[in-house]
Amino acid sequence: MKTRGRKIYIYIVLVTVFFSLFTESVKASPSVSAQRAILMDGDTGRVLYEKDAHTKSRIASITKIMTAVLAVESGKLNEMVKISDLASGTEGSSLYLKPGEKVKLEDLVYGLMLRSGNDSAVAIAEHVGGSLDGFVYLMNKKAEEIGMVNSHFENPHGLDDHENHYSSAYDMALLTKYAMELDKYREIAGTKVHTAPDPESEWDRKWKNKNRLLTELYKYSTGGKTGYTKRAKRTLVSTASKGGDDLISVTLNGPDDWNDHIQMFEYGFKHFDSTIVLPKGKLDSIENEVYKGRLTVKRDVLLSLKDDEEKDVRIEYKLMKPKKEWLEENNAPNIVGNAIIYLEEREVDRVPLYFMKNQERKERSWWTSWKRLFASTLGVKDHG
Repeated sequence: MKTRGRKIYIYIVLVTVFFSLFTESVKASPSVSAQRAILMDGDTGRVLYEKDAHTKSRIASITKIMTAVLAVESGKLNEMVKISDLASGTEGSSLYLKPGEKVKLEDLVYGLMLRSGNDSAVAIAEHVGGSLDGFVYLMNKKAEEIGMVNSHFENPHGLDDHENHYSSAYDMALLTKYAMELDKYREIAGTKVHTAPDPESEWDRKWKNKNRLLTELYKYSTGGKTGYTKRAKRTLVSTASKGGDDLISVTLNGPDDWNDHIQMFEYGFKHFDSTIVLPKGKLDSIENEVYKGRLTVKRDVLLSLKDDEEKDVRIEYKLMKPKKEWLEENNAPNIVGNAIIYLEEREVDRVPLYFMKNQERKERSWWTSWKRLFASTLGVKDHG
């Protein structure tokens, strides 16, 4: 009986431990109300959490992120836009633009992003694309360039007036990652209140951002775009930054989207850290007599990693067959190969490897020597 009792006790302990570990695992992942969702690292593009993220879906006004990107990249932000009858008469959320009035394109983009003005979206499209059809062509061309394979645009605002207008949570995260690399877009998306002149009134227009994460709910929020139509339901794209880590969240058909995004951000900030797995600068790990001391990487390679994932990172170097005359004749190609970064044997990034020619190597050697002399003079070398 003692042996049987001991076995039962061990069994209970094992079951308790198992369920404890299972519960902790479940708690670790965010629980979201949205039908489709994704959390992406804004620097590396690594997906940190996803829920049916690649399914084509209606996206409502988060469409306007693409409209804003094209406006920012047009180089026309300082131009005045004459508001057409078509733009002024657009249904849904509005800036109440009047036919014939002239508004600076930059102000229209602020109104687009902060107040989700559909009239603003049409005015932007007509000015930047020449026509709605011309602008839609630019939207789909840009989507293809970014790699949005499950997306197709038919209008600049996201209204349910076309059946063939859709994207996915993953594609919208990709678009936002691209957009956040544009300084002006990042500034506009992160603005809480914008004031624009109204020549026909004694009062300026004043627009408060509809993104409550940015204005009141989440202190790490850096921007985003809200959306809603009867068919798409609530859609939301948002960005957040904490301790140097930049994250992107997207939810489609999310009845509790504010909390969904906060949960995903908190999960990402708690469980992942941006880690430099290959620093920019001279590469010292290649021993070949031609390449040794001459290869450089021009940017840090960052990965979002959990604490126990660094061991799963592997770097592979693919290089051209070196020629000794490169050293004597100084005629080596600028780029001689790539460093390919793998996480759990899946390629997650790659960077070109540059060959330092003789003059550049001398300049770097002089700069290094000068820095050492300067540090020695200050006592840094001896005393840290």
